[in-house]
Amino acid sequence: MVWLHHIPSFVPKIFDEMVWHKSREHRKVYLTFDDGPVPGITDFVLEELAKRGMTATFFMVGDNVGKFPELAKSVYESGHAIGNHTYHHVDGFGTPDQKYFEEIRLCQDEIRNRTGFSPSIFRPPYGKITRRQFKEVSKHYQVVLWDVISGDYDPGQSPGKCLSKTKEHTKKGSIILFHDQQKTEKVIKAVLPDYLDFVNDQGFETAKL
Repeated sequence: MVWLHHIPSFVPKIFDEMVWHKSREHRKVYLTFDDGPVPGITDFVLEELAKRGMTATFFMVGDNVGKFPELAKSVYESGHAIGNHTYHHVDGFGTPDQKYFEEIRLCQDEIRNRTGFSPSIFRPPYGKITRRQFKEVSKHYQVVLWDVISGDYDPGQSPGKCLSKTKEHTKKGSIILFHDQQKTEKVIKAVLPDYLDFVNDQGFETAKL
């Protein structure tokens, strides 16, 4: 699998309407977790964050929110931010526009009905969204991507490499992408505690989007 642990600096300049990172002036990082909530994984993440007094942002899939509403509510009540990640984790490049917008609406309704919170941020699954889709979605949401990707979903990458590369590319204002889903459970449980300790040791503050 060919992919990069970090986004080349020229990419955010080309697609500057999207949020790739936050201010480089402040020693803050923004932890994000996609695809949950999933029992046994999302609650593990919550526990590790709570141990260290850290906050994060969870981009939730509406279908999982509907299946595990108490877990979704627990994320919100624990003081973390929630973002919209479509209802069925659809690829914008392969989804007709109206279907894509309906996916976002359904996810929004599910999150609001289950948690009482209405997200104002959206992350396109796979990072894929067409120009036309973005134009419409950005009327209602801030579209957030990332500048550091952990690679926790890649079966060809060891937990050790995932950890070392994520550490290497973390800097002021970084938005770091992890996943709280079944496919990443083994890696997340091996990597996250050490990475969070690294964040503390480097004097970074965590913040919500």
